[in-house]
Amino acid sequence: MTASTALSAHFGRVAALSNAIGILQWDNDVMMPKGAAGTRAESMAQLQVLRHGMMTDRRIGDWLAAAADEAGLGPWERANLRETRRIWTVETALPADLVEASSKAISACEMRWRQARADADFKGLLPELAEVLKLQREIGRAKGEKLGLSPYDALLNDYEPGGRSDRIDALFEDLAGFLPGFTEEVIAIQARRPAPPELDGPFPVEQQRQLGLKMMAVLGYDFERGRLDVSTHPFCGGADNDVRITTRYDEADFTRALMGVLHETGHALYEQGRPQAFMNQPVGQARGMSIHESQSLLMEMQACRSREFIQFAAPVMREAFGGTGPAWEADSLLRRYTKVSRGFIRVDADEVTYPAHVILRYRLEKALIADQLPLADLPAAWNDQMRELVGVVPPDDRLGCLQDVHWPSGGWGYFPTYTLGAMTAAQIFDAACRADPEILPAIGRGDFSPLVGWLRAHVHSQGSLHQTDELLTRATGRPLDASVFKAHLRRRYGQAA
Repeated sequence: MTASTALSAHFGRVAALSNAIGILQWDNDVMMPKGAAGTRAESMAQLQVLRHGMMTDRRIGDWLAAAADEAGLGPWERANLRETRRIWTVETALPADLVEASSKAISACEMRWRQARADADFKGLLPELAEVLKLQREIGRAKGEKLGLSPYDALLNDYEPGGRSDRIDALFEDLAGFLPGFTEEVIAIQARRPAPPELDGPFPVEQQRQLGLKMMAVLGYDFERGRLDVSTHPFCGGADNDVRITTRYDEADFTRALMGVLHETGHALYEQGRPQAFMNQPVGQARGMSIHESQSLLMEMQACRSREFIQFAAPVMREAFGGTGPAWEADSLLRRYTKVSRGFIRVDADEVTYPAHVILRYRLEKALIADQLPLADLPAAWNDQMRELVGVVPPDDRLGCLQDVHWPSGGWGYFPTYTLGAMTAAQIFDAACRADPEILPAIGRGDFSPLVGWLRAHVHSQGSLHQTDELLTRATGRPLDASVFKAHLRRRYGQAA
């Protein structure tokens, strides 16, 4: 056995364990009874320690050194060595006891967050969240020392390999200067037009579920390799070839759950389209979270809020709920789905205000990791940023700093990838439509195969063969360019819209 094949076999076993962890995490968030929380936390901690031990196996360094000199390796095999080294370098920065402590703290904090969110009780979450934050700082410092990065950039690197906060700062400052004024302009434009008629509910959950399943099939989701469920916070998870998504329902408004399903289906299509030949190898994994978020936001925002899609979907929606009258016409539904307003909840935000929600969280998590903001002051700092960036102040912490599960679940450094993903989505969709002018007309017929086929070829099937900037440049002809995103917003929502 050569060194490269030994590495492949070893990381195949790592992938098998990671898949088991993924299914247990899905069960934790969707089906697990509350009384099992303690036992599950211990199981997850031990599995994470076992996985960490496999990822830091001393043989990996020797295999990497020997494999570097092997002849006959193709581009995928060479890229697999690069990605393996990157992952191994990060994992070896952490001692096993820190991995175990972090896993246990996250399990406890996630369970406490569910109740704290329901009760709008940030103080009740504070002890558990403080422990998660303390351990994330330790993880950031340990990884940063190994990689030569600041603690925050070391955490960011887990979600956005090669991503750096100085580049994000520049991109976000540009957007933060553009969005408030543009939001004012769009709201004024929309105020001069008739408001869309109200949709009369209620909208029973089972009918919403059936509509969601139908639209998942339209987009190309493979139900032989996944399923749809309900969770407190919508997500895409599971395992290789078992890609599960969730949403949450409101019987007074079906539109939010449906767009949530379409968003998570975008993630799932990426996962289901990864290269089967390298599915269990580092090179076969998705290329960072900005690309992942681009795939969900491309489906939800770029494709499924387009005039073409709404014209296709309007009669399907009417049939699902027995709707009649002007509110169910395509033009009314389009105005509803492209309505811009200042709201409290990120996952329900429109395309224009959404980036402001993300910039807020990015600023706050950077300050918290750097110990420049006391955790107890988070609700007040959150409200100040909401006032500055979005123009509203939440009435309680349930609608404020408790709304997302990311920080309780240890996802520090994740948030900027949402807006990086929105900009990337605009750029990829623009390139796809220029390359194949039939994409939008086909969406108008309920045919997503031209779009998904293009994404399969240029994004999904590429896994981590290329680093992020190279992948985007190969797909679109240039690295990330915020001007494409801003031009898209102006076309859809500006004076000429």
